[in-house]
Amino acid sequence: MKKTVSIFLAFGSMAVLALFLPSACTKAKAPVPLPEVTCSSTISFSAQIAPMIDANCASCHGAGAGTSPTLSNHAEISANAEAMIQAMRGTPELMPQGGPALPDSLIQQFQCWMEQGKLQN
Repeated sequence: MKKTVSIFLAFGSMAVLALFLPSACTKAKAPVPLPEVTCSSTISFSAQIAPMIDANCASCHGAGAGTSPTLSNHAEISANAEAMIQAMRGTPELMPQGGPALPDSLIQQFQCWMEQGKLQN
């Protein structure tokens, strides 16, 4: 009897999930295509990208700041670059959070750096 009840509960739980799970799931948003940017010069990570991240992101995403992802070095910034550029453009949420949007010129620099291979220069 106990085994029958357990089996009934297991199948009942799966049936409930099968009914409600599709409505609870949402499709992942596809990244917004980035606008075309003309990159006329090589973007330097150490001279342009790192200072931009330090000035605009490090208070929340710096080492020890507690907000994920941590963006304190080239490897972390490079690994998160796609999500960062989307967030800079407001998809799904505008970053820096609670602050004004970054100027287009900085966003374009970051995009050029990405397109140039996210060099550690």
